[in-house]
Amino acid sequence: QVQLVESGGGSVQAGGSLRLSCAASGRTFSSYTMGWLRQAPGKEREFVAAIRWSGGTTYYADSVKGRFTISRDKAKNTVFLQMNSLKPEDTAVYYCVADGHLADVLHGRSSLDYWGQGTQVLVSS
Repeated sequence: QVQLVESGGGSVQAGGSLRLSCAASGRTFSSYTMGWLRQAPGKEREFVAAIRWSGGTTYYADSVKGRFTISRDKAKNTVFLQMNSLKPEDTAVYYCVADGHLADVLHGRSSLDYWGQGTQVLVSS
C-alpha cells in the first residue's frame, strides 16, 4: 500500500521558517514527480513546488520562488519543503503528492496518483 505521510506543519510568525517532510512508502518512485500543493481557506488548490525523483530537477510557483526549496533524500524515500521568509498568505493546508506525469503535478490536478493527508501551516502577521 502506497503511503505519503507529511509532517512538520505548525504555526509561525511572518518571516519565520518551517520544514515540511513527506515520507513515501509502498513502491519505488524512480519515474515519479513528487510535489507539494496547498489549499487556503476559501481558495482553490494551487501548485507550490515539485521535484523529479530520479534527476532531481525542481519546479516552483512564482509566489514561492526564492523562499521555498524542495529536495529529496533517496535513501530515506523522503521529500522536503524548506519554507523561509514565510508570509501570512502562505497559510494553507499543504499536501504532498506523487504522480507519473510532471504536467499533472504542475497543474495540481485532482487525479494525481498519490496524496498525503495534508499538514496545516499557519503564518501570523
